[in-house]
Amino acid sequence: MSFQRAAGVLLHPTSLPGKFGIGDFGREAFQFVDFLKASGQTYWQVLPLGPTGFGDSPYQCFSAFAGNTMLISPEWLYEDGLLSKEDIEDVSDFPYGKVDFGTVIEWKTSLLEKAFARFNQTNDEELKIRFEGFCDSAKSWLDDYAMFRSIKAHQGEVSWHLWDSELALREPSALMTAYRELKDEIKAQKFYQFQFFKQWACLKGYCEDQGIKVIGDIPIFVSHDSSDVWCNPSYFKLNPDGSPKFVAGVPPDYFSKTGQLWGNPVYDWEKLEATGFRWWIHRMATMLGGVDIVRLDHFRGFCAYWEIPGEDKTAERGEWVTAPGRKLFTAMKNALGHLPIIAEDLGVITPDVEALRDDFGLPGMRILQFAFGGDTKCQDLPHNYIKNTAVYTGTHDNDTTVGWFNSSARAGSTRDEEQVNRERKFCLDYLKSDGKEIHRDFIRVVLASVADTAVVPMQDLLGLGTEARMNLPASTQGNWQWRCKEGEITEELGAKLKELTSIYGRENTR
Repeated sequence: MSFQRAAGVLLHPTSLPGKFGIGDFGREAFQFVDFLKASGQTYWQVLPLGPTGFGDSPYQCFSAFAGNTMLISPEWLYEDGLLSKEDIEDVSDFPYGKVDFGTVIEWKTSLLEKAFARFNQTNDEELKIRFEGFCDSAKSWLDDYAMFRSIKAHQGEVSWHLWDSELALREPSALMTAYRELKDEIKAQKFYQFQFFKQWACLKGYCEDQGIKVIGDIPIFVSHDSSDVWCNPSYFKLNPDGSPKFVAGVPPDYFSKTGQLWGNPVYDWEKLEATGFRWWIHRMATMLGGVDIVRLDHFRGFCAYWEIPGEDKTAERGEWVTAPGRKLFTAMKNALGHLPIIAEDLGVITPDVEALRDDFGLPGMRILQFAFGGDTKCQDLPHNYIKNTAVYTGTHDNDTTVGWFNSSARAGSTRDEEQVNRERKFCLDYLKSDGKEIHRDFIRVVLASVADTAVVPMQDLLGLGTEARMNLPASTQGNWQWRCKEGEITEELGAKLKELTSIYGRENTR
């Protein structure tokens, strides 16, 4: 598909400011939409919004369909009469400018439990009807997800394949017993999802009113410890006990000498194809019901993916295995029609990946931080861009632009100090920059480029260093925690962004 010439900002809602320890769908989210509108932006790009598991990564969720209840705004629960004023004023002492997930999860879970208790006592018949309507409309995934989370809590939160075997293998009598014993908890899980999607629909509606389009994100793989795998084990390559026989990742690359071991189970594509790719079509349709455009993560995995033995500790012994991407996208297009997808085609890209992307008219991605490690033919250099492309200064997996520019060769990196210095010199020469405000130089170049879509992470707009990095691939601690601080997203910042956006013909004038 062709995208209009436009610009946007990348910011996960958890990174919004606010007093509740984590960004959410409350007032600050609406104020951010106002900022995007005032600065002439068209897109708000978010990371996956699913319920995160161990490591708090939005790319490792308990469900491909459910929402992260930590994004529910306590303010809106209060406005709906489900919390008291004392509930939302009795706020824990959260750290400033970062998310302490352990503290946040404990505190917000207690709030959600209070809200559910009040819901059970409410006389608001309209709210009850809306809840029942949501449960009915989301039944295809909600029943299984609520059961999964409820059983998981009562099994000590261990991975589902370590549950009592009759529950892990979904024996009907065991599931019926669990339902009777956990009925209230199952209803609570459904209520939390109801509130998530209710609040998200309100925020998304406000985006539409302001002419802002949301770019969502679908990870190609799902977490092993998820309702998706528990309910559909035949769609994945698993051992008889439910553990992954093979897992996904990427081979040694720019980020890591030993590759990236993601740990997600890989698909049994033959089984999926035999169903007409029903699960994938449902996943895409559900996603497009809540966002305008989908960034499809690890697009090259739809042609071939890096399959690693499940017992391995690094990604080095993997091998490339073919996937039926063309058949899948044909099936999705036939079922859903227009596919507003951005293909995350980063990494080792082969001609078959390019052909799959181009034959379906999907824009790929280019990252300016990747542009200066090679020669003048590098596709990430702006003079080599094409129109049907989405260009970024960096992504959630990169250091910030300021952090990248000031970095030294780090342990485990594929770059040595000489390469780092050579990249830095090429960067300054190419941009005709003195490096004093390298983030602004990067922003100017991507906005000026021929690419239809230009997206800038919020950290780069603010000119922040490595301390604001969102994720370091192949690491398991300290990720996904960064938050904007109160007062950082200013009218002055918006005015500067609008000026550049307008100069380079990307301003949203709606």
